[in-house]
Amino acid sequence: MKDDATIREHWDQVAEHWRDSRPERLWRQHADAVNAGLVERWLCSTPVRRLLKTDLFDEAATGGLNPLLNSRARLVVGMDLSAVTVRVARSNSEGMAVACADARSLPFADSAFDVVVSNSTLDHFRTRQELIASMRELNRVTRPGGELVLTLDNKANPVVALRNALPFHWLRRTRIVPYYIGVSCGPRGLRRLLEETNWELREMDAILHCPRFLMVHVSQFLVRRAGAEAQRRFLTWLARFEGLARWPTRYLTGYFVAARAVRR
Repeated sequence: MKDDATIREHWDQVAEHWRDSRPERLWRQHADAVNAGLVERWLCSTPVRRLLKTDLFDEAATGGLNPLLNSRARLVVGMDLSAVTVRVARSNSEGMAVACADARSLPFADSAFDVVVSNSTLDHFRTRQELIASMRELNRVTRPGGELVLTLDNKANPVVALRNALPFHWLRRTRIVPYYIGVSCGPRGLRRLLEETNWELREMDAILHCPRFLMVHVSQFLVRRAGAEAQRRFLTWLARFEGLARWPTRYLTGYFVAARAVRR
Protein backbone atom coordinates (compact mmCIF):
# COMPACT_ATOMS: atom_id res chain seq x y z
CA MET A 1 0.00 0.00 0.00
CA LYS A 2 2.05 2.92 -1.31
CA ASP A 3 -0.31 5.90 -1.20
CA ASP A 4 -3.79 6.98 -0.21
CA ALA A 5 -5.21 6.55 -3.72
CA THR A 6 -4.02 2.94 -3.77
CA ILE A 7 -5.56 2.34 -0.36
CA ARG A 8 -8.94 3.73 -1.45
CA GLU A 9 -8.85 1.61 -4.60
CA HIS A 10 -8.02 -1.47 -2.55
CA TRP A 11 -10.98 -0.98 -0.20
CA ASP A 12 -13.30 -0.25 -3.11
CA GLN A 13 -12.24 -3.57 -4.67
CA VAL A 14 -12.84 -5.41 -1.38
CA ALA A 15 -16.29 -3.83 -1.11
CA GLU A 16 -17.18 -4.74 -4.71
CA HIS A 17 -16.16 -8.35 -4.12
CA TRP A 18 -18.33 -8.57 -1.01
CA ARG A 19 -21.23 -6.84 -2.73
CA ASP A 20 -21.15 -9.32 -5.61
CA SER A 21 -20.37 -12.60 -3.84
CA ARG A 22 -20.78 -12.12 -0.05
CA PRO A 23 -18.27 -14.95 0.55
CA GLU A 24 -18.39 -14.99 4.37
CA ARG A 25 -21.95 -13.97 5.17
CA LEU A 26 -22.47 -16.67 7.82
CA TRP A 27 -19.22 -15.72 9.54
CA ARG A 28 -20.19 -12.06 9.38
CA GLN A 29 -23.41 -12.85 11.26
CA HIS A 30 -21.28 -14.22 14.08
CA ALA A 31 -18.97 -11.21 14.04
CA ASP A 32 -21.98 -8.86 14.11
CA ALA A 33 -23.42 -10.71 17.11
CA VAL A 34 -20.12 -10.48 19.03
CA ASN A 35 -19.71 -6.77 18.28
CA ALA A 36 -23.34 -6.10 19.14
CA GLY A 37 -22.93 -7.88 22.46
CA LEU A 38 -19.99 -5.63 23.32
CA VAL A 39 -21.91 -2.45 22.42
CA GLU A 40 -24.99 -3.57 24.36
CA ARG A 41 -22.85 -4.26 27.42
CA TRP A 42 -20.86 -1.04 27.34
CA LEU A 43 -23.24 1.64 26.08
CA CYS A 44 -26.07 3.04 28.16
CA SER A 45 -29.52 2.15 26.85
CA THR A 46 -30.67 5.77 27.16
CA PRO A 47 -30.26 7.25 23.65
CA VAL A 48 -27.64 9.95 23.12
CA ARG A 49 -28.01 12.70 20.54
CA ARG A 50 -25.31 11.79 18.00
CA LEU A 51 -23.26 8.63 17.48
CA LEU A 52 -20.47 8.05 14.96
CA LYS A 53 -19.57 4.64 13.57
CA THR A 54 -16.16 4.73 11.93
CA ASP A 55 -16.58 1.83 9.51
CA LEU A 56 -19.44 0.70 7.27
CA PHE A 57 -18.11 -2.67 6.16
CA ASP A 58 -20.42 -4.49 8.60
CA GLU A 59 -23.46 -2.67 7.22
CA ALA A 60 -22.41 -3.31 3.62
CA ALA A 61 -21.69 -7.01 4.18
CA THR A 62 -24.67 -7.92 6.42
CA GLY A 63 -27.10 -6.16 8.71
CA GLY A 64 -24.24 -4.81 10.78
CA LEU A 65 -24.81 -2.83 13.96
CA ASN A 66 -27.23 -0.29 12.51
CA PRO A 67 -30.42 -1.55 14.24
CA LEU A 68 -28.69 -1.59 17.63
CA LEU A 69 -27.00 1.77 17.17
CA ASN A 70 -30.28 3.36 16.12
CA SER A 71 -31.67 2.32 19.51
CA ARG A 72 -28.73 4.01 21.25
CA ALA A 73 -28.75 7.38 19.45
CA ARG A 74 -31.19 9.81 17.87
CA LEU A 75 -28.78 10.30 14.97
CA VAL A 76 -26.30 7.66 13.77
CA VAL A 77 -23.62 8.70 11.28
CA GLY A 78 -21.63 5.97 9.55
CA MET A 79 -18.45 6.71 7.64
CA ASP A 80 -16.02 4.76 5.50
CA LEU A 81 -12.99 5.45 3.34
CA SER A 82 -14.46 3.41 0.47
CA ALA A 83 -17.12 5.11 -1.63
CA VAL A 84 -18.37 1.68 -2.77
CA THR A 85 -18.83 0.57 0.83
CA VAL A 86 -20.71 3.78 1.62
CA ARG A 87 -23.09 3.26 -1.33
CA VAL A 88 -23.83 -0.37 -0.43
CA ALA A 89 -24.25 0.42 3.27
CA ARG A 90 -26.62 3.29 2.49
CA SER A 91 -28.97 0.90 0.70
CA ASN A 92 -28.82 -1.59 3.61
CA SER A 93 -29.00 0.77 6.58
CA GLU A 94 -32.29 2.53 7.11
CA GLY A 95 -32.07 5.55 9.37
CA MET A 96 -28.28 5.92 9.21
CA ALA A 97 -26.62 8.99 7.72
CA VAL A 98 -23.46 8.09 5.80
CA ALA A 99 -20.30 9.87 4.74
CA CYS A 100 -17.18 9.01 2.80
CA ALA A 101 -14.39 10.07 5.14
CA ASP A 102 -10.84 9.33 6.29
CA ALA A 103 -10.40 8.69 10.02
CA ARG A 104 -7.06 10.51 9.94
CA SER A 105 -8.78 13.77 8.96
CA LEU A 106 -12.47 13.77 9.84
CA PRO A 107 -14.88 16.23 8.19
CA PHE A 108 -16.85 16.79 11.41
CA ALA A 109 -16.88 19.70 13.85
CA ASP A 110 -15.22 19.60 17.24
CA SER A 111 -17.34 17.82 19.90
CA ALA A 112 -19.93 16.81 17.27
CA PHE A 113 -20.65 13.35 18.76
CA ASP A 114 -21.61 11.94 22.13
CA VAL A 115 -20.40 8.42 21.32
CA VAL A 116 -17.99 6.88 18.81
CA VAL A 117 -18.11 3.17 17.94
CA SER A 118 -14.97 2.03 16.12
CA ASN A 119 -14.82 -1.71 15.59
CA SER A 120 -11.70 -2.92 13.74
CA THR A 121 -11.33 0.29 11.73
CA LEU A 122 -8.07 1.77 12.94
CA ASP A 123 -6.04 -1.44 12.61
CA HIS A 124 -5.61 -1.02 8.86
CA PHE A 125 -3.11 1.85 8.78
CA ARG A 126 0.49 1.50 7.64
CA THR A 127 2.12 3.30 10.58
CA ARG A 128 1.58 3.91 14.28
CA GLN A 129 1.66 7.66 13.54
CA GLU A 130 -1.46 7.27 11.39
CA LEU A 131 -3.14 5.26 14.15
CA ILE A 132 -2.35 8.00 16.66
CA ALA A 133 -3.62 10.68 14.27
CA SER A 134 -6.94 8.87 13.85
CA MET A 135 -7.33 8.41 17.62
CA ARG A 136 -6.75 12.14 18.12
CA GLU A 137 -9.31 12.92 15.45
CA LEU A 138 -11.88 10.72 17.17
CA ASN A 139 -11.09 12.55 20.40
CA ARG A 140 -11.54 15.91 18.71
CA VAL A 141 -15.00 15.12 17.32
CA THR A 142 -16.23 13.60 20.62
CA ARG A 143 -17.63 15.95 23.27
CA PRO A 144 -15.87 16.13 26.65
CA GLY A 145 -17.14 13.19 28.69
CA GLY A 146 -18.29 11.41 25.54
CA GLU A 147 -17.54 7.72 25.09
CA LEU A 148 -15.50 5.61 22.71
CA VAL A 149 -16.02 1.89 22.11
CA LEU A 150 -12.97 0.66 20.24
CA THR A 151 -11.70 -2.70 18.99
CA LEU A 152 -8.36 -3.41 17.33
CA ASP A 153 -6.53 -6.52 16.14
CA ASN A 154 -5.06 -8.05 19.29
CA LYS A 155 -1.31 -8.53 18.88
CA ALA A 156 -1.15 -10.32 22.24
CA ASN A 157 -2.86 -13.24 20.47
CA PRO A 158 0.02 -15.27 18.95
CA VAL A 159 -2.00 -16.14 15.83
CA VAL A 160 -2.79 -12.48 15.16
CA ALA A 161 0.81 -11.45 15.83
CA LEU A 162 2.10 -14.05 13.34
CA ARG A 163 -0.47 -13.13 10.72
CA ASN A 164 0.33 -9.43 11.01
CA ALA A 165 4.05 -10.12 10.66
CA LEU A 166 3.61 -11.83 7.29
CA PRO A 167 3.79 -9.85 4.01
CA PHE A 168 0.38 -8.69 2.82
CA HIS A 169 0.93 -9.88 -0.76
CA TRP A 170 1.51 -13.39 0.59
CA LEU A 171 -1.57 -13.27 2.83
CA ARG A 172 -3.72 -12.10 -0.06
CA ARG A 173 -2.37 -14.64 -2.56
CA THR A 174 -2.99 -17.53 -0.17
CA ARG A 175 -6.43 -16.09 0.75
CA ILE A 176 -5.66 -16.11 4.46
CA VAL A 177 -6.70 -12.45 4.60
CA PRO A 178 -8.29 -10.76 1.57
CA TYR A 179 -7.83 -7.19 2.86
CA TYR A 180 -4.94 -5.07 4.05
CA ILE A 181 -3.72 -5.65 7.63
CA GLY A 182 -2.05 -2.70 9.33
CA VAL A 183 -0.45 -1.76 12.62
CA SER A 184 -2.14 -2.62 15.90
CA CYS A 185 -1.34 -3.42 19.53
CA GLY A 186 -2.17 -5.64 22.47
CA PRO A 187 -3.81 -4.57 25.74
CA ARG A 188 -0.71 -2.85 27.12
CA GLY A 189 -0.14 -0.97 23.89
CA LEU A 190 -3.79 0.06 23.78
CA ARG A 191 -3.57 1.52 27.29
CA ARG A 192 -0.59 3.62 26.21
CA LEU A 193 -2.34 4.65 22.99
CA LEU A 194 -5.45 5.86 24.84
CA GLU A 195 -3.34 7.79 27.35
CA GLU A 196 -1.33 9.41 24.57
CA THR A 197 -4.43 10.57 22.70
CA ASN A 198 -6.35 12.05 25.66
CA TRP A 199 -8.76 9.20 26.40
CA GLU A 200 -9.45 7.86 29.89
CA LEU A 201 -9.75 4.08 29.89
CA ARG A 202 -12.79 2.73 31.76
CA GLU A 203 -12.97 -0.93 30.69
CA MET A 204 -10.95 -3.37 28.62
CA ASP A 205 -11.72 -6.82 27.26
CA ALA A 206 -10.95 -9.28 24.46
CA ILE A 207 -13.54 -10.59 22.01
CA LEU A 208 -13.93 -13.14 19.19
CA HIS A 209 -12.25 -16.15 20.75
CA CYS A 210 -12.95 -18.94 18.26
CA PRO A 211 -10.19 -20.11 15.84
CA ARG A 212 -11.04 -17.54 13.19
CA PHE A 213 -9.27 -18.83 10.08
CA LEU A 214 -10.70 -22.32 10.48
CA MET A 215 -14.20 -21.14 11.34
CA VAL A 216 -14.36 -18.80 8.35
CA HIS A 217 -13.75 -21.76 6.04
CA VAL A 218 -16.25 -23.95 7.90
CA SER A 219 -18.86 -21.21 7.58
CA GLN A 220 -18.22 -20.93 3.83
CA PHE A 221 -18.69 -24.69 3.46
CA LEU A 222 -21.97 -24.58 5.41
CA VAL A 223 -23.32 -21.75 3.28
CA ARG A 224 -22.69 -23.85 0.16
CA ARG A 225 -23.71 -27.27 1.45
CA ALA A 226 -25.90 -27.04 4.58
CA GLY A 227 -29.41 -25.90 5.33
CA ALA A 228 -30.66 -23.11 7.55
CA GLU A 229 -30.96 -25.29 10.66
CA ALA A 230 -27.35 -26.51 10.44
CA GLN A 231 -26.17 -22.95 9.97
CA ARG A 232 -28.18 -21.80 12.98
CA ARG A 233 -26.64 -24.54 15.15
CA PHE A 234 -23.17 -23.58 13.94
CA LEU A 235 -23.73 -19.95 15.00
CA THR A 236 -24.96 -21.12 18.42
CA TRP A 237 -21.86 -23.26 18.82
CA LEU A 238 -19.57 -20.41 17.75
CA ALA A 239 -21.11 -18.12 20.35
CA ARG A 240 -19.98 -20.45 23.14
CA PHE A 241 -16.34 -19.57 22.44
CA GLU A 242 -17.03 -16.10 23.86
CA GLY A 243 -17.07 -17.73 27.28
CA LEU A 244 -13.27 -17.69 27.01
CA ALA A 245 -13.48 -13.96 27.74
CA ARG A 246 -13.96 -14.91 31.40
CA TRP A 247 -10.66 -16.81 31.52
CA PRO A 248 -7.33 -15.27 32.60
CA THR A 249 -6.00 -16.18 29.15
CA ARG A 250 -8.55 -14.02 27.32
CA TYR A 251 -5.91 -11.75 25.76
CA LEU A 252 -4.18 -14.79 24.28
CA THR A 253 -7.35 -16.18 22.64
CA GLY A 254 -9.26 -13.04 21.67
CA TYR A 255 -8.71 -11.84 18.11
CA PHE A 256 -9.61 -8.28 19.10
CA VAL A 257 -8.72 -6.19 22.11
CA ALA A 258 -11.59 -3.91 23.13
CA ALA A 259 -11.72 -0.73 25.20
CA ARG A 260 -14.37 1.62 26.54
CA ALA A 261 -12.90 5.06 27.11
CA VAL A 262 -14.09 8.57 27.91
CA ARG A 263 -12.83 11.80 26.38
CA ARG A 264 -11.03 13.93 28.92
